Amino acid sequence: MRPRVDEMLDYCTLEVAMTVCGGVWKISILKYLFQGTLRFGELNRAMPDITPRMLTRQLRDLEEDGLVTRTVYREVPPRVEYSLTEIGASLKDLVGQLEEWGNWYREQIRKPARIEPPVPESMADSGAV
Repeated sequence: MRPRVDEMLDYCTLEVAMTVCGGVWKISILKYLFQGTLRFGELNRAMPDITPRMLTRQLRDLEEDGLVTRTVYREVPPRVEYSLTEIGASLKDLVGQLEEWGNWYREQIRKPARIEPPVPESMADSGAV
């Protein structure tokens, strides 16, 4: 069970942010909701690697933390839509920066490693290296 953010100590602000936004899926869910209101099935199709159970769990956490609003329409079959609250929308720039950093990082690790010239044995033995 995750900690309640309202009960976390005042000096734990980074931990609060990580509790609310952390995990594999929450940032991705927010990214899709920045585009507008989506139904559960639309979110599930946008993220094919997440299971419906995990998507439900992550959406509940985001709703509980005040980042997402869940609207249920009394229809047959019932229709449920998810949208961002003002607090959730406030993360747009941060999520954009994280996405840019992720792209940059991926490029960095794809670059071939710089090959260092071998150290001559005479220098290695003398402790000059």
